[in-house]
This record gives sequence, C-alpha cells and structure tokens, in this order.
Amino acid sequence: MTSRLLVFTRTTGFRHESIPEARAAVREWGSDHGFAVDATEDPAALEGGLGRYGAVLFLSTSGEVLTDRGRTALRDYVEGGGGFVGVHSAACTEYEWPYYGELLGARFADHPAFQPGRLRVEDNTHEATRALPPVWVFSDEWYNFRTNPRAAVRVLACADEDSYEGGTMGADHPLVWCRNQGAGRVFYTALGHAAEAYYDPAFRAHLLGGIAWSWKAGRLRNRPVLSAPATPNSPTDRCRTSRITRARDSGSGPV
Repeated sequence: MTSRLLVFTRTTGFRHESIPEARAAVREWGSDHGFAVDATEDPAALEGGLGRYGAVLFLSTSGEVLTDRGRTALRDYVEGGGGFVGVHSAACTEYEWPYYGELLGARFADHPAFQPGRLRVEDNTHEATRALPPVWVFSDEWYNFRTNPRAAVRVLACADEDSYEGGTMGADHPLVWCRNQGAGRVFYTALGHAAEAYYDPAFRAHLLGGIAWSWKAGRLRNRPVLSAPATPNSPTDRCRTSRITRARDSGSGPV
C-alpha cells in the first residue's frame, strides 16, 4: 500500500508555535506504524507527484499557501481517491480558492480565548473518535465557523458551548468531521492549537485515527487504540481531563 504521508505546514498568515512539536509527533507515528513522512513548506512539493502519498496533511497551515498548479494537483489527487487531513488552522487556509472551502467543509470565522471546554462525541464508531470518552474535557481555542458544515459532512464531535465562553454557533457546533470528496476522503479536526496537545495520548489517538481513516490505500498497520473509557457513574466521571490547562489571550484571528 501507499506508505508515505505528505505533511504541509506553510503559513502566510498566523504561524502556530506548536508546528515543530506537531511535525515531530507525526514523524514519530510514521516510525511506529510503517509510513514515511515528508514534511515541507515548499508549495512546489504539491504541484505534482501526489499519487505516491497515502494522504496529504495540512498541519496548522494559514493564508494562501498553494500555487495555481498546486491547487490543480491537490484537487485531482483528492478527486482521484487521495486522502486529505486538515488540522486546526487548516480552516484558515486558501480563502481565495472556492474548491478548498468545499473540500474542507467549513471556513474559520473567529475564536474565543484558549480555555478548557467540553467536546461531545457524536459518532464513536469512527477511527478518530473511537478511543475518546463520550464527553472529553480539553483545552483549545474552540473555533467558530462561518457556516455550520453539518449538511455536507459526517459530524464526529461537537463543542459544548455551555462549557466555555465565546461560542457563537449555538447548540449545534461541529468541531470534528469527515466527508467524501470525489473518490477521496477528507478528515478535519479544529483541535490542535497548543504544543501540549501533541503529547496528549487522547489527542494523538484522535489525530492518528483521522489520518488512518483518510488513507488512500487502506488502513495503517499497527495503529494504537486507547482503551475505551470505563462505564461512567456520573457526568463528572464521563470526562477525561486533558493535561492542557494554560489560559491564552483571546483573539479574532486564526491563532
């Protein structure tokens, strides 16, 4: 099977400090699960030859990052059966390319302060959510989107806006989803702002599960799965607390 992953981290807007840790985590997964990782910020790398990759990962990209040739190559790759994964500010990317908005499912609007909140798993049959508890306490920026993607995607998990300040989408606030595009598979998670996320076992299993699901030629081998959470006795017991607890300043940009 195709055994290479292309990790693209180019930014022309805000640049996340977590990118080095995130890139290192993905390289570690490649070593553990038998796929090579090509990490680049060169837009020419997406202008051709994508067929050798099981998936293309836009890891906290921002702004306009592709050439016209790269846009055509990425579109043809996904439509032809390639996997695409977007993490966090991948939703703040390629605003000037309408196809990318369709591909991803929604575009970033703004976000509140970095803070703890609750993520409610809506679909626990997917590889990205199978290892998560029904209610997962995590800390992130809890992105708001310009539109609700539900009509065009399979929603996997939603933000509980009652658990943090600054949500603007109401009771139905998707944060993690997947979809088919042509013959390809697309996975997106709005999580992953902080470097600490990439040391968190639950988040690591979450993102690796999304990569595995999107993979062009089948499942990754030896993918670890966290044990399912114990049957809860109370709402409090249903929550697994992330190690990420630091507060961040609020902002309206793709931070």
